[in-house]
Parts: sequence; C-alpha cells; structure tokens
Amino acid sequence: MTTKATRDPARVARQSGALRRVMLAMVLLAGAGLACGARAESVLKDISYQAMPGGRVDLTLKFSGGVPAPKIFTTDNPPRIAVDLADTQVGLAKRRVEIGTGATSSVTAVSAGGRTRVVVDLFHSSSYSTRVEGDSLVMSIANGMTGAAAAGGAAYSDPSKMIASATASVGNIDFRRGSNGSGEVVVSFEGNGASADMHREGDRVIVDFSNVKLPEKLAQRLDVNDFATPVSAVVTRPRPNGARMEIATHGVIEPSAYQTGNQYVVEIAPKKTEEQQGVLGKVEEPKFSGSRVTFNFQDIPTRSVLQLLADVSNLNIVASDSVGGSVTLRLVNVPWDQALAVVLRAKNLDMRKTGNVIWVAPQTEIAQYEQNLANARMQAEQAQPLVTDYIPISYGKAADIAKLLTQKSLQSNSAGAGGATGNRGFLSARGSVSYDDRTNTLLVSDIPEKIREIRALVAVLDKPVQQVLIESRIVIATDSFARDLGAKFGVSGFKTQPSGQLLSTGATINDTASLTNSIAAQQAVINQNNLNAAYAAQQGTTPPQPTLPPAITFPGGLNVNLPASPAAGSFGLAILGSNYLLDLELSAMQTEGRGEVISSPRVITANQQEAVIKQGQEIGYVTFQNAGGAAGAGTATVQFKDAVLQLKVTPTITADNRVYLQINVKKDALAGFVNNPGGGQVPQIDTREINTSVLVDNGQTVVLGGIYEVSKQENLTKVPGLGDIPGLGVLFRNKSRTNTKAELLIFVTPKILSENMK
Repeated sequence: MTTKATRDPARVARQSGALRRVMLAMVLLAGAGLACGARAESVLKDISYQAMPGGRVDLTLKFSGGVPAPKIFTTDNPPRIAVDLADTQVGLAKRRVEIGTGATSSVTAVSAGGRTRVVVDLFHSSSYSTRVEGDSLVMSIANGMTGAAAAGGAAYSDPSKMIASATASVGNIDFRRGSNGSGEVVVSFEGNGASADMHREGDRVIVDFSNVKLPEKLAQRLDVNDFATPVSAVVTRPRPNGARMEIATHGVIEPSAYQTGNQYVVEIAPKKTEEQQGVLGKVEEPKFSGSRVTFNFQDIPTRSVLQLLADVSNLNIVASDSVGGSVTLRLVNVPWDQALAVVLRAKNLDMRKTGNVIWVAPQTEIAQYEQNLANARMQAEQAQPLVTDYIPISYGKAADIAKLLTQKSLQSNSAGAGGATGNRGFLSARGSVSYDDRTNTLLVSDIPEKIREIRALVAVLDKPVQQVLIESRIVIATDSFARDLGAKFGVSGFKTQPSGQLLSTGATINDTASLTNSIAAQQAVINQNNLNAAYAAQQGTTPPQPTLPPAITFPGGLNVNLPASPAAGSFGLAILGSNYLLDLELSAMQTEGRGEVISSPRVITANQQEAVIKQGQEIGYVTFQNAGGAAGAGTATVQFKDAVLQLKVTPTITADNRVYLQINVKKDALAGFVNNPGGGQVPQIDTREINTSVLVDNGQTVVLGGIYEVSKQENLTKVPGLGDIPGLGVLFRNKSRTNTKAELLIFVTPKILSENMK
C-alpha cells in the first residue's frame, strides 16, 4: 500500500505568513542596527579596579560621551555578572583585565553592532551595587552572598535592602579538638542570612560576621589552652549589624573555614613538617593540592555543586541518577578537591576517578558496583581453562621460589580448618606449583593471567646476587728506645812494711792476700831460674829455658762497679804509680728499634652471605694429668691452640648502593711458652681482635678501630751521697731509660663488584 502526501492549503498559507513576518523582522533589525551605529556616541575608554576592605572590589568603567544606561543580569553557572551598554563602542587597548581579588576573577569587554557587553567572571556568586560618578560607572562587588541573594541567586543594586531582607542570630559558640590535633570553633546560627569573612592578622585569625545578632551571653572569652591545640583563646564581641571573633593562635598553622547547614566551622590546624608527615606507623591525613576556591551557597542542589567543581577543576564529573538533595556550604580559601571531599562526606557519597573523569555516586552504590566487579572477575577466573607452564630458574633455587609463591596459602591453611580458602598466595584458587630439583625448574598450573603474573614475578626475583670484595689491613707498628750509662771507678794504694807485710789502701782483704801470694810466687820462680842457670854453666851444658814467673795481680780497687749491661762500648783509664793505682771505666749502650707488621686479608662473597678466610698455625703442646701421684708421670695429652689471622664478614648491600658490614677481624701470634707445673709447656698467645658492624660507602676505606700503647721507664742506681755530687756524681751512678710505643690499626674497604667489572 502506497501513501501519497497531499498539500494542505491552510498550512501553506500559515507557512507563507510566518516567512513574511521573519523577513520583516530581519529588515527592521538591520535598520535598527544601522540607526544604532549612527547614534553611537559613548566610548568605553578604560577599565580599572580597586580592592576594598572585606574582599570587596570596586570596578570602574570610564566613558567618553556620557555614561550609558546599563542593563545588568547575572548567571549562577558559571557565576558571572553581565553589563550590556547600548550605543557604546570599545576603545580599550586591553580588553581583558585580571583581578583575582575577593570573589572577582576577571573582567572582559566585547563589542558588536554598536552594543558593548562587559562580563565580570566571579569565583562564586556575589552581590553587587552600581553608581555613577561623573563620566564613570562604578560597580561594587561584594566578597560573598548575603540575605536572599545567597538563597535565590538574585542580584540587588541596593545593599541596604538586601541586609534588611533577613537577619540571623548566633545560637551557640562551641570549641572542640579535631582528630589531627586541630582546633575547631563551631558557630551555630538561628535563621538565615548570616555572612562571614575570615582573614589573618599576625598570630590571630579574625572572623567578621555580618547581618547577625550576637546575644549578650555569648559575648565572652573562651580559654581553650587545655585542649592542646594551636588555639589558645576565642574572643567574641558584638559590632554594628554583626559580630567579630578573634581567635588567638600559636605556632605555624593552616586556617580554613566551611559552612554546612546552620553551622559555620573555623578549623585551625598545625602545619605539619615533612618529617612529621613521613612518620612510619601513622595514618597520613589526606593531602589536597587543588586550586583554592571560596564558595557560599545555601540550599544549592548537590548536582549543581558538582557541576561548579567540574568547571573549577577542568575535570569531567559524572553524577549517578541517585545523587540528589541540597547542601549549604560556605568554604573560604580551600582547595577544590577538599571542597569536593566535604560535599561527598556531607551527602554520604563517594567517588572513583578514571583518567580525567570522576564518577560520583552513593557509597552503597559504589560498594555494590565494586562487589559485582569482583564477583564477575572471580566467575571469569573459574570459567577459564588451566594451562601448564615451565619456568626455568637460573640464579636461585626453584624450591625456594615455589615456597614463596605458596607461602600465603600455607599460612592461611595453618590458621585453622575454617581458614581463607580463597587466599592462595600468588596463585588462583585452582592453581598449583611444583618444582624439579635436577633441572631447577618451576612447574606451574594456573589460568593464563596468573601465569603471566608469576613469570613477571620470577623475572624480578631470579637475578644474579651482587658480590662484594672486602679488603682488610691490620697494621701493627712498634717503636722502642733504650739508653744505659754506667761507670767503674776505683782508687787504691799499697806498700811493703819492713816486717815484710803488704799494706793496701782502697783494696779489700782478699785483694791484699792475693797480691802477697803473687809476690812470693814471683820471687820463688826467679830464685829457681837463677839456680838452673848456674848448674848449667858448671856442667857446660845449655841452660834450660827459664820459667816465667806468674803475673802479679794487683788489687783491683774498683770501689764503684756500676757498668752499662750489656755495654755497646766502653772507655777505660788506669794510672799506676809506685805505690798507688787509679782505675776508671765508662760504659754506654743505646738501642733504637722500629717495626711494622702489615697483614692484608681479602675475600669476595655474595650479598648477605658470610665469608671466612684465615691463615696461621696450630701450636701443639703436651699436658700431663695426674702427674706426681701414684700413677707416676701421669697421662700425657696433646692439645692445640690456634694462632691465626682471620677475617669473618657478612656484607649487606643497601638500596642506596652502600655496604653494611658485620665483621670480625682477628690477628693472633705466639708470644712464648709457659711452664706447666704438671709437666710440659703451654703456649702463650698475643691476641688482637675486633668485632663490629659498620655502614660504609662503596669503595670507601674506614678505620674500624685501633689501640695505642706507650710505655716509659727510667732506672737510676747510684752510690748514696757520692752519686748526688754535681758533675763528679756521674762516676758513682748508673742510669737507664726505656721508651716503647705500640699501635694497632685495622682498616677495611668494601667494593661492590658490578657485572661488567673484569
């Protein structure tokens, strides 16, 4: 069946009439435009502004040719004030002026068809008033909305009418301590129309309330030092048509304010340092970094607030159909993301961000959505087929990695019979893993997604362990000095008495007897030689070789015997007279010694693996048990003691490429043997050892420790009295001096061996 369109004569007539009316209107508008262009007499020459107290901005539009009658209208989304000026042209060098003060963001002037529009961009909806001053139009833009303007978004040209439209009263002023140590001043209002302006003056936060009444009982001072917050006192006083609140603070603070419902809250929080924000074990407060905004809304739809936040943040906000209701907000100089968090918390909403899109929905709806996603993901895992993969392990042990992959599962299963069966470590609920020791290979059976995750995990874990070269030096330095000065000195005299006795002075009795015997022996030998020579002459034979008489030993006369022992050199002087003997011998010894013993053990080990290297000897010795008893000599036992140089170290490479060392260095040496009362000798060991932990930079040499010993000794042996005679006393004394120094230093140098090091 075919339907054919027919033309309705009445309809055609109506369309023709409408077309004629549109054409006529266009002709009239074109004529009006030409007429307006011809009548344009005013020119906008300059736009300037002045910041006033309380965040108010006075915007001045200067004209030439008279001030035209403005037509003004406002928009709430986005917040703007538009001023239309008929028969006006733009004569500005710069059509846009940035302001950024109070509620005013910027102002822009555009012109078309002989008409000029001035658009004032606002941070939030605000009231305004206009007046004419000479050839200028002055617009006063308030910092916030009051009265009915705040509720309905209408603009008033007379602020006095706006103030008179509604008046609120302060119902209560309360103070409380926040969870993060902040102080919160809560002001409750009765009625609508209250406006607040907060600013800082030194260590005080000032809040000016306008269009409110302050009851006499609330005009008081609150001392809040006991709350342990940055706030010490809150003082509230009445003012004409309002009130002023002064909040005394101390320390570095971050003030903020917001209004919800009929409450205005001023929060004074301590500013946290970077160290305080990074303390482990504490839950960090949310950090907000968005651009700061100021909002003042009463009973504004929640969806409109979200749209306003989307414009400020340049993000896409998608609100669920179940998001509704209204909210009353007054936020002063807060980040936009904090404002969003306040709105979400006030309306039990939550958000999820993906890229530059934010989805806002009730908390229960988001929780249910995520639960559905989790259930769908689990069902998808249950439906996927299992695959088997073989993962070779190069540097670690397959058994250790298999234990790591199933560790959570083992812990959960050991918690009890009703343990979490869904917790399978890094495996899915149906996955399993085993290993082959011979080929060091993992055998994994799981869904493909888990197989990929395990391969990525093994690629991270199965890496060669870094190695560390540890070089140590043990330096033992000794320095010794000894000096010994001594003398032998004696004076003696002797003579023979007429009776044949020998008289000696200075010699001992034994020395005199020896001398007498020596003289008698000499005389006897001489007499015998003379008789032998006479007999040989009578017989005509060769006389025998005469016998030499024994040497005569004179008394030594060493009254002082204090030589240097052992003496490196001596000087002697003797004077022998007819009846006296003088002996003098000076001896001296000086010894200097310097020695160094340097031991340098070094070892390479893997990260976090202990290494030990040692060199030395085992000294054997014999001991006897039950010696001297009934068993006779006793039972002999051979034992050993170590005298070794040993380095034991465990390195740990830190994340910043330094080395933490747990190190033990020992240097033992045999000092000698000690006699054992039961028989045999026991070795005596000189021990030098250090056991410490130290954090060292890669390649840095540090001194682990040292011992410095100094020994000084002086000995003086002298003849009492004579040894104290100045000058001459050196012949009657022996003086020795000994100095020894010993120093032990232990150095260590760790070096991380890189893969490309040869």
